[in-house]
Amino acid sequence: MSFHTGYLAIVGRPNVGKSTLNNRLVGAKVSITSKKAQTTRHRIHGILTTDDCQYIFVDTPGFQMQHRNALNRMMNRSVTQTLAAVDVVLFVVEAGRWGGGEDEIVKVLPRNRPVLLVINKVDRLEDKGRLLPFIEKMAQTYPFAEILPISAEKGQGVAELLKVAAGHLPEAPPVFDADDITDRSERFLAAEMLREKLFRNLGEELPYGIAVEIEQFEQEGDLRRIHAAVIVDKAAHKGIVIGKSGERLKRISTDARKEMEQLFGGRVWLETWVKVKSGWADDERALKSLGYE
Repeated sequence: MSFHTGYLAIVGRPNVGKSTLNNRLVGAKVSITSKKAQTTRHRIHGILTTDDCQYIFVDTPGFQMQHRNALNRMMNRSVTQTLAAVDVVLFVVEAGRWGGGEDEIVKVLPRNRPVLLVINKVDRLEDKGRLLPFIEKMAQTYPFAEILPISAEKGQGVAELLKVAAGHLPEAPPVFDADDITDRSERFLAAEMLREKLFRNLGEELPYGIAVEIEQFEQEGDLRRIHAAVIVDKAAHKGIVIGKSGERLKRISTDARKEMEQLFGGRVWLETWVKVKSGWADDERALKSLGYE
């Protein structure tokens, strides 16, 4: 029996459910999620290996239409570079919604490899009668290899998506071990989990220029000692993150620690603090020091 392996880019505008889809496809949480734009800032590989196929999903940042600083340029560059290097593109859109963000992405879609249009959140479409006209309209925008309606959150249509995608992957041996679910290190995943909790706990108060830097990561048996700095752009943002008497940062850290322990399968000792680095999001050297490509 032949074996197929390939890279599949998951692209789309912010908040269409790319990271939720990546996690659903892999069967584990390897991409952080929230309702905020810029939740995903890095290319993250999620890996699924079956009896005859290895899928390597590349969860990309949402294509940025505003805030034109170095961080956004770097994120958009990550999307276009990924599109040039994968075997299949999964272009994710939200059911019933197509706007300027999608039009911009269509302009950079590759013409020399299959693009599957993945219509997500069909379970949230109140008038299901709108779905077929929407599919017909989308078919006119680009020569998609397939158009597949799904719900990443509920898992609807995901098995069919995998089946269709497998038919476009090249015959090749696996790149990763069968039990690998991501190529990212625990250090990277720890930073992402903490950043997710910042996004989720800060809500509308979330400072635009916020990042996480793991300054120390040590493992002693099943205990991981992690020292993490929350980076903000302005001194005024420091108090927002810390909260009254430090309660907000304590809650964020506790939520992150519990999720780390679940994923890593061991105890975690997490210490966090907040540092001010003015202008980091528009400083390419600072971005590279924080792990941005």
